[in-house]
Amino acid sequence: MAELNGEPVELGQLQTLALTNYGHFTSMRVDDGRVRGLSLHMDRLQRDCRTLFGVDLDLRRVRELARRVAPATGSTTVRVTVFDPRLDLGNPGAANDPHVLVTSRTAGSIPLPPLRVRSTTYVRDVAGVKSVGLFASIHHRRQSQLAGFDDALFVDQDQVVSEGGTWNIGFFDGTQVVWPAADCLVGVTMELLKQAHDHVSTPVRLTDLPNMQAAFATNAAIGVRAISRIDGIELSESHAIIDTLRKLYMELPGDLM
Repeated sequence: MAELNGEPVELGQLQTLALTNYGHFTSMRVDDGRVRGLSLHMDRLQRDCRTLFGVDLDLRRVRELARRVAPATGSTTVRVTVFDPRLDLGNPGAANDPHVLVTSRTAGSIPLPPLRVRSTTYVRDVAGVKSVGLFASIHHRRQSQLAGFDDALFVDQDQVVSEGGTWNIGFFDGTQVVWPAADCLVGVTMELLKQAHDHVSTPVRLTDLPNMQAAFATNAAIGVRAISRIDGIELSESHAIIDTLRKLYMELPGDLM
């Protein structure tokens, strides 16, 4: 299901989004009408809208629009995309009238099988914004899959780990949960887990990985997903910390959409 500003979307209205690829979004897993970290999703939309368009969103209206495509029962992934249909490629500075596109699809079952990831040197453009510009993320994911992995793990020129293309990464060093301190998109699931479990944030380099006992990926769609391999390094896919974090996350009360 897809609606633009509460009305059925027409193909022509998506032309600017498809051709200029300028906008931002958030994706939320809705379980029986509730969303974990709903306020964090709304904060993200407001913050990114100010960054890209210089205006505030009517968040009350955004929630109303999202509710229209989210059934009251079952599990659904709702994506809220914000873009200006009248953006002109030659004059993007005039884009200040963001519209709200909401789409929904059936949410996948969780937990998912462990990930095998390959490190790739890449830092996303405007990393703090959840941008619709996913070209590089998809390209690196494709290249990693062609090399026999499931996904790409981004590192910078100094081999400092940052994030995956559509997920954050965390580690367990045998004593504590470690979130990489790096230039990345801070995810809602990551933020919720930080609030729920003791942790440290510190730079993690590829050379530190042999000292890690476990690694996991997080986002709203997958929750907490084990990572069993990074490059040639094998990691426990059944470590107790992964079950602990997964249980903490799944037991978080959701907010009514």
